[in-house]
Amino acid sequence: MQGGSPLLVGHGSVTVTHGTVDHDGPYARPSVHDYSVLSLHVGGSALVEQRGRLSLTGGDVYLIPAGERHRILEARGAERWGLGICTACLAQHEIGPLLTPFERVRAGASAVVRIPLARQEHLVGLFREIERESATPGRPEADIVIRSLLALVLAEITRAASWSSAEGAGVSLVAQALSFIEKHCLEPISLADVAAAIGRSPAHVTTAIKRATGKTAGEWIVAGKLAEASRLLSSSDARIEDIAERIGYADATHFIRVFRRAHGVTPAAFRALHGGKQPRPASVRRSPS
Repeated sequence: MQGGSPLLVGHGSVTVTHGTVDHDGPYARPSVHDYSVLSLHVGGSALVEQRGRLSLTGGDVYLIPAGERHRILEARGAERWGLGICTACLAQHEIGPLLTPFERVRAGASAVVRIPLARQEHLVGLFREIERESATPGRPEADIVIRSLLALVLAEITRAASWSSAEGAGVSLVAQALSFIEKHCLEPISLADVAAAIGRSPAHVTTAIKRATGKTAGEWIVAGKLAEASRLLSSSDARIEDIAERIGYADATHFIRVFRRAHGVTPAAFRALHGGKQPRPASVRRSPS
């Protein structure tokens, strides 16, 4: 990326970036993220590829659902605020229904939403507030505030969107599978559950997901679980055993092994590196005197 890397600040289920991109030609290969991306362009212009070519200028919000292939074709002083959103961490919470814009894009609706001029400064202000709240790690209250601010951002986008009722009517097999995984990955689900939910064979489902995203269904399930585990480790004092149970692992030892394989450190070490609070002590039963 020319023009320097964007400033990136993360907290729990949301990561905020702010920067300017200049790029004369297309990126060599498309990217696929295991989180959703929402970017507000405030200056310059960009041409991106996501199931076709999309032009972006100041005032455009660009939506990239998790698992969607995309790449920059060119950018000219494209200043943007971006949010990396762990949709799997949020789908089962009160904010879940507000994630609808990503579902609509997955189902074929336009990935670009034009924000009215009168609302653009307000939206930039919300991004700045998220950045400020994200600056200090290890604060559980910040996670709550950031979710509330994200809800306001998503509400602004939903209000500005002009999708017709017919847009997004044809949901692909991969879109259905990823949507199901995001909503249920914190439960003890398997590939068989995903396949049953969309009425296809497990082999067919995992082949289609792998071809479209580069990951198998099982890898998407694990990614969702570990994303929520990372959020809890960095923003709560929950014990490792409780986190393992929260994300669908009955065996904490197995969870630690999977986490270490993915992140290169144990959950406890990850918590220490990311400013998480020390876990609360387990309850101790006193013997009767």
